[in-house]
Amino acid sequence: MKINEIAPIKPVSPEQARLKSMKDRVKRDKEAVKAERARQKIKTGQQELAKI
Repeated sequence: MKINEIAPIKPVSPEQARLKSMKDRVKRDKEAVKAERARQKIKTGQQELAKI
């Protein structure tokens, strides 16, 4: 790798950092909702199997 291929990372402004934080939080929340739905689906499936 050449030295000129490495670009310095510029610090982001507080506004940009806030936006990135919000976007990251949305991603985490979406994953949490997806996991909770899967957990509830598994629980109802297990209850249905227990009834049989």
